[in-house]
Amino acid sequence: MSSLVAYEDSESEDENFELNMARTSTQTESCYEKQQVTAWKSSGVEPSLHSFIPQAARSAQDFHKTIPKGNTSSLYCHSQPLNLASPYCCDNTAATHLCSDSRAPLNVGETEGRLSSLQRLPHIIQRSDNRLKSSKRLCSDLSGVRPYMPKRQRLGTVAAMEDSKFTGEQTKSNQTTESPILSGVSERIRHYIDEKLGVAGIPRKLLMSLGGHQGPVNTLQWSPIPHLSHLLLSASMDKTFKVWDGAESGRCLRAYTCHTGAVRDACWTPCGRRLLTGSFDNTAVITDVETGQQVGRFDNQFKVMCLGLHPSIPETFLCGGYSSVVKAWDSRCSKVVKLYKASIQQTLDILFLRGGVEFITSSDCVSRDSADRTLIAWDFQTTAKLSNQIYHERYTCPSLALHPLEEAFVAQTNGDYMAAFSSQKPYKMNKRRRYEGHKVEGYAVRCQFSLDGGILASGSSTGSAYFYNYHNAHLLHTLHAHRQACLCVSQHPVLPATAATCDWAGEIKEGGAYCAGTRHDAAVPSVPPVFTSFRPSVHL
Repeated sequence: MSSLVAYEDSESEDENFELNMARTSTQTESCYEKQQVTAWKSSGVEPSLHSFIPQAARSAQDFHKTIPKGNTSSLYCHSQPLNLASPYCCDNTAATHLCSDSRAPLNVGETEGRLSSLQRLPHIIQRSDNRLKSSKRLCSDLSGVRPYMPKRQRLGTVAAMEDSKFTGEQTKSNQTTESPILSGVSERIRHYIDEKLGVAGIPRKLLMSLGGHQGPVNTLQWSPIPHLSHLLLSASMDKTFKVWDGAESGRCLRAYTCHTGAVRDACWTPCGRRLLTGSFDNTAVITDVETGQQVGRFDNQFKVMCLGLHPSIPETFLCGGYSSVVKAWDSRCSKVVKLYKASIQQTLDILFLRGGVEFITSSDCVSRDSADRTLIAWDFQTTAKLSNQIYHERYTCPSLALHPLEEAFVAQTNGDYMAAFSSQKPYKMNKRRRYEGHKVEGYAVRCQFSLDGGILASGSSTGSAYFYNYHNAHLLHTLHAHRQACLCVSQHPVLPATAATCDWAGEIKEGGAYCAGTRHDAAVPSVPPVFTSFRPSVHL
């Protein structure tokens, strides 16, 4: 019967592991009591109530007090050593062999030593409980495993998280606790705001130097609002664009890091409170000047090299760059509203003509015999090409400038001169006006008119700024400002004889007249000189 009890108890090991662990303590006590009853029946000793005390509260000596000394020889055990250190409390094979074999007598001292090992069962139970807890922890960990996510979706999620993190960091870095820059009026500007605009002047000397960019500065532009015209915008290849106090202190008022690539072009919006920038990170961004927050972000899927704000619809702008397509964006809905396609590789510059009905694009497409499609005229509404036979010489045109008063525009060419064109059909080139004397040599050198249209300024690869009389194409003055290539010259719209220049080394300088209060210094007449043509007399 003892072997039967041991067999039934040992078969419980094949059941579910978790259920056996839960019944560990109960099975241990019942198993031990059954073994005691089997041993007492074989020895003929009547069991007492004290003998059924649970094992954990008893000792081997108390167990032997219930057995008479004369009957100790009736207990037998194996001659083999016992192995009671089973990891499971329900493994009763060793205890069963203790009572089932009668080949060797069991001494009381030896029995006390053998049975003392049974006191280690609570420790075995504790280890089993620890194993149960660890298995439960494993199951809980497995239950929290995330489902499989495709690689494309996972990469897209990571990119979105990085982009949102990057945008948050940039917005936080752009926001500053400095004083507002759009509320005050510079004292230097205040004296000239109410005065009537006179004849433009030419800067004769350098007034200040603005340092802070770590890469070439591509463009400069003063604020179009007269009382905020002390603010100077700069865009650089160091992935930043900045707003400076260009009238008095010369310090950087705001630095914006909205782009992850070089900022190729930048301009003020007509309201003077936002900035439009284009970058090599394939995006165009509208940024609030005061807070530095992004108002809109537009992905063009190509590197943006030039921008063009519509003169009549300020919410619409054009983006061109390393693509054969020019895109027209509506900032109100952040959608592309028009596409202008041409057989070119890249667009170098964009210029809206007066009224915004037509615009001109400059490309790098040059044919063998003539510069076909170097300058292309477009209809803004219909996206149709109006003309692509405007400029017939074999030079590309890195920049364009519109005359503020006359129906004309000029194109900077890599032939080291500027050519003048009519802004009306058929956009003929004026061969009598050729502004030459500066060097371009492959740099993206910009040109710009003064506010009255009398002076045409241009940078140079030699580092100097050149000022031409627009009407007769004569060189008026050369300002030696930089050691490296001067990329842009921006003439101030209010201050007389004041201009800002930038170079390939990232330096910005401001030039002015000898006397800052003299508006008529080096004045150039806005009215073109009158030439009288004489017909020679023929003598017979």
